Amino acid sequence: MVKVIAICNQKGGVGKTTTTMNLGAYLAAFGRKTLIVDFDPQANTTSGLGFDYKEYKQLSTTVYHVLIGRISLQEAVKRTSVFGLDILPASPDLIGAQVELNVFPEKEFRLNELLSPLLPQYHYILIDLPPSLGLLTINGLAASQDVLIPIQTEYYALEGLAQLINTIDLIRRNLEKDLKILGAVMTLYDRRNKLDRLVVKHIRRNFPGYVFETIIPRNVDLAEAPSFGKPILQYNPYSDGARAYRQLAQELIKKSEFNNGFKI
Repeated sequence: MVKVIAICNQKGGVGKTTTTMNLGAYLAAFGRKTLIVDFDPQANTTSGLGFDYKEYKQLSTTVYHVLIGRISLQEAVKRTSVFGLDILPASPDLIGAQVELNVFPEKEFRLNELLSPLLPQYHYILIDLPPSLGLLTINGLAASQDVLIPIQTEYYALEGLAQLINTIDLIRRNLEKDLKILGAVMTLYDRRNKLDRLVVKHIRRNFPGYVFETIIPRNVDLAEAPSFGKPILQYNPYSDGARAYRQLAQELIKKSEFNNGFKI
C-alpha cells in the first residue's frame, strides 16, 4: 500500500527540500517506486532534480496547472534521471493557487482528490511543503497519511518541533484526518559544535519515540548537488551526506512499512 508522506516544517532553511529529493532518490534506489510532489512555490526540489521552470520547453506544465484544473495530473508528472523516481514539478505560479483554490468545494482536499488516481502506481509519495501554514500546506497535510519533520540542530529546534506537533494535531482534529508522525530527522549537524551535540541530546530526551536515529550532517556535497540538478546519490554517492540519506531511507522503510509510525 502506498505511503503518502508530507515533509514539513514551518521554519525555512532546515534541509526540508534536501531531505525530500535525496530521500526520494534512495527510496527509488531501494526498489520503491516514488513520486515527489513539489508543493513549494520556490520550486527548489524541481530545480534540484534537473528541471528548470524558467525553460518553457522543458517544463510547460506543473502542479499549479493541475490544481486549477487546466490539465490532468498524469500530464504533469515527469520522470527524473533516477530510475523509479518521478516528480510533479512546481513553479512560482503556485503562489497564485492559494487564491484560485477558493473556487473549489472542499478546497483543503483538492490535492488529495487529484492524487487518488495515482496512488496504485507508487510505493511512496513525498510532498515537499512550503515553510508556512497556508492553504498549500493544509492541502499537503490533508493528502498525507504521515508527516516527516526535518529540524536543524540549533537552539530553537525544541520550541519549533513542539509547535509543529501542536499544529499537526490541530489540523488532524479540524480536518478529521488521521495523521501520524513518522518522526523528526535532525539535519545540518556539525558534531564538532558543542551546541549541536547538546541540541541532539535534548531533542531525544524531550521527544522520545519521535526522532529518527539517522542524523544528516552538514556536508558540502549535499549543498552542491542541487546546483548540478542531481540528488546526492548521483552527485557523490560516497560522501557523508549520501551515506546519511541512504541510512535514513532504510530507517524510514522499516518504520513506515513495519512500525506504522507514531500516532499523535
